[in-house]
Amino acid sequence: MTGPADGPASEGRPGPASRGRAGPDRGAATVWVAMAATVVCAVFAAVLALGQAVTARHRAGGAADLAALAAADRALWGAAGACGAAGRVARAQGAELVRCTVRGEIAEVAARARFGPYAPVVRARAGPPPTPAGLPAAAR
Repeated sequence: MTGPADGPASEGRPGPASRGRAGPDRGAATVWVAMAATVVCAVFAAVLALGQAVTARHRAGGAADLAALAAADRALWGAAGACGAAGRVARAQGAELVRCTVRGEIAEVAARARFGPYAPVVRARAGPPPTPAGLPAAAR
């Protein structure tokens, strides 16, 4: 006796016997999805690391700029007073003063700001602008 699935209408359709068999491509999509997820995670981690490095650099740059301005403002008080002010400003910005030099009215400082595994050192210089050539003596 023949059943309804044994006739010519069932040709081309998988029968109950072939449903459990694994073909050569079975599970390939899982591998591709796992690889794609791994690549996306790696790219995301690289972007986060780059963001931390850029943030650390910007924090150090801002702290160095402000510390240099503070040192230049106090340059006439002497190097100790100027560098003390620069150190206070750098600490207030969450950085540490690495180097401070005052020559006349010009202050040069270097500040380090730590953010994550990064600790860039940034230099800054501040003081009065140079006198442009060709100015009359009364304008100097």
